[in-house]
Amino acid sequence: MKRAICFLLAACAVLSASAQSQTVRAFSHRGGRMEYDENTMPAFIASRDMGYSGYETDIRMTKDGVLILTHDNTLDRTTNGHGKVEEKTWAEIKALKTKGGNRIITLDEFLEFLKGQKHLYVEFEMKTKPVENYSEEDGTLYRYCDMVYEKVMANKPADAQYLFTSSDGRPLRYLQQKHPGVDLLLIVSKPVNAETIYLCKTMGIPRIGAKTEGTSREAVKAAHDAGLIVSLWPTHRIEDFILGVYLGADFLCTDIPGETMKFMGEKMPWINVVY
Repeated sequence: MKRAICFLLAACAVLSASAQSQTVRAFSHRGGRMEYDENTMPAFIASRDMGYSGYETDIRMTKDGVLILTHDNTLDRTTNGHGKVEEKTWAEIKALKTKGGNRIITLDEFLEFLKGQKHLYVEFEMKTKPVENYSEEDGTLYRYCDMVYEKVMANKPADAQYLFTSSDGRPLRYLQQKHPGVDLLLIVSKPVNAETIYLCKTMGIPRIGAKTEGTSREAVKAAHDAGLIVSLWPTHRIEDFILGVYLGADFLCTDIPGETMKFMGEKMPWINVVY
C-alpha cells in the first residue's frame, strides 16, 4: 500500500506540473468488468448512467451464425455452460446465464442500446481466435467480418466513432482491403516500442492498443511522431490509469469505470478526461 501511495503522489506531482492541458478518452472495458458482469446489458447500462459514452466489447459467432458479446472462446469462465462458443447454437447459448445471473446478449441488442447516445466511442473487438473457428479456407472468417461490419455500420450514429479492433491481423487486413478508410486498431500483447510501432506502420493501421507495462513516455512520443494514436491497457487499478495518463496515452480503457471517474474528478481535475 505504501508503494502504491508513493507512486500516486509522484505521478500526481509530475502531471500537475506538466500536463495541465492533457486530454485522454476513457472507455469502459467490457462495460467495466471488475465492477460489473462483463459484456452484459446491466454493465453497459451502469457505465452509461454514470456518464460514459465510451465502451469496448467482444464479438463472437455461434454455430448458426448469430453474433454475440462474449470474450472467451469457451463458456466456462463467464457462464453456467461449458464448451466452445463457436460449437453452440444461439438457442443453446440463449438458455444460459452468466455467473452474475444475466443473459448473454447479441450484437444487435448492443447496437440497439447505443442508439440515441451522443458522441460515442466504441471499440468492437473481432474475436477470431482460435483461427480454426474462423477459417479463410471455408470463408467463415469473411462471413463473420462482413456480418460484423454491416451490422455495426448500418447502426452507426453520425457523430459516433466506431472502431474495429483485433489482435488477429486477418480480419483487419480483410476489412482494410474491402472498406478503405475503415477505422481500425491493432491490439498487441506487448508495450509500445519500435517493434510494435513498425508493425502498425507496415500494416497501415493508424491506431495501436498496447500494454501499459513496459511502455515509456519516449515510446508513446515516438508512436505519435510516427502518426499513430495510442490506446493503452489494462487498467485494473487507479494506479494503472494514472500511469497511462502519465505516459501520454490518447485512449485508456478501464475495468473500474466508477472508481476511475470518481478518483479523477476528485484528485486530478486538471486532467481533461472524456468519458
